Amino acid sequence: MAGNPRELDAAIAVTRFGLGARAGEIESAAGDPRGWLKAQIRTQGAETFPTQGEDSARRFAEFREYRQERLAARRTGGQADAAPARDGGDMRPADDPVAAARRFVRQNAAGDVLARTRLATVTDAGFCERWALFWANHFTASATKAQVSGLVGPFENEAIRPHVFGRFADLLAAAETHPAMLLYLDQAQSIGPNSRAAQLQGRRGARQPDGAPPRPAGLNENLAREILELHTVGIGGGYAQADVTEFARALTGLGLARPNEPQTQLVVFRQPAHEPGARTVMGRPYPAGGREQAGAILADLAAAPQTARFVCAKIARHFVADDPPPALAARLEKTWLGSGGDLARVAEALIDAPEAWAPQPAKFKTPYEFVISSYRATGGAPQGPRWGPQVNQALSGLGQRPFGAPSPKGWPDEAAPWAASDALVKRMQFAQGLAAAVGPDVQDPNALAAATLGARLSPTAAAAIRRAESRPEAVALLLMTPEFQRR
Repeated sequence: MAGNPRELDAAIAVTRFGLGARAGEIESAAGDPRGWLKAQIRTQGAETFPTQGEDSARRFAEFREYRQERLAARRTGGQADAAPARDGGDMRPADDPVAAARRFVRQNAAGDVLARTRLATVTDAGFCERWALFWANHFTASATKAQVSGLVGPFENEAIRPHVFGRFADLLAAAETHPAMLLYLDQAQSIGPNSRAAQLQGRRGARQPDGAPPRPAGLNENLAREILELHTVGIGGGYAQADVTEFARALTGLGLARPNEPQTQLVVFRQPAHEPGARTVMGRPYPAGGREQAGAILADLAAAPQTARFVCAKIARHFVADDPPPALAARLEKTWLGSGGDLARVAEALIDAPEAWAPQPAKFKTPYEFVISSYRATGGAPQGPRWGPQVNQALSGLGQRPFGAPSPKGWPDEAAPWAASDALVKRMQFAQGLAAAVGPDVQDPNALAAATLGARLSPTAAAAIRRAESRPEAVALLLMTPEFQRR
């Protein structure tokens, strides 16, 4: 690697802490790389992306409407009336309300993916955006369920991005009580087995408000388990199955408003569905109560030293290395505990940590990071309706379906799942396709390589780009260099 230490630090600031360099960005960071990053730590959180002017409540109401049409069509065996889409087209064919509902969900999700991708491509705050993406993956709510698909974008905007530089306790509470998370992890259907609601349901055999058959009243432990295992103390954090069950009992009553209830808020707490009694979770007692019982447990989990240790190790792994230096994780953990989980302070500690500035890149880009950094390098910002399917197709082809993490654990951060030979072939195909589209407009591929990688550009890579037979080939070679594939 060439250049003086400050030039190298500027390249690291933009390509490791951020999402890849746009034209002139490394030069902008060169004066004070650490100060350039710290200026992106904003009390208001990370910028949100447009979701077609719709929030979670509106999206859920529309999905609920389509689901009712589906049920009505099944009961009668007849046809639902056609309804115009927002663009004036016939989005809900009279003879297929089920397919129409699925198409509606896909269109919402595709629009959100495109808006999020465009924000990441054009933002001048790459570190802020990467920090937000880390937390969105930490608190995964995946579009693997139809009713969640349209809510994942609003979930990120409403629960994650506003809190990423605030207190972890606030971020945790916002994420776990958002309708997307409640639906994704089945909390919305959890009922205390000894609650008044369970007793009433057992007597009546009542049908659900949408007309579906009654679900057996019972406890669902999914949300409680994932909060403990993935979002706070982690495996080995000192909890047992009994703690999962007790926490799940404390969470009962938390659910979504029914169609016949006042829609002042989508998330509600129903005392009759709450499992009565005091709880003990991880050795701490919690008196009988209502929603405040679960809130107290969440607050204690946020403040637990095991949470600081688990999450700070994960931050170090994401930003620096698959096997991060223990000193870095310890530094972040100390800041977390000393600040009461102030995420702005933790971000500052990451920036100040010497271990984060090691010259050799140790992280292999995920498909999303590769696509975003490719767009940023070439100026190929996705915009317009035609880009939506292209972005979705590209990411799905590379193995990271947008908003589609395969489990609550989120997308892996380590290199192994992304660096297989067939995956590299697909990256080359993407690079060649993008280079064919934008390469003819690149006047000087050598200058583009220098602007994209700065002092991280090796003489070997520079020579290969210089010897390319065409500008598109040179751009494709740049995107496939080891320096570009790693950060």
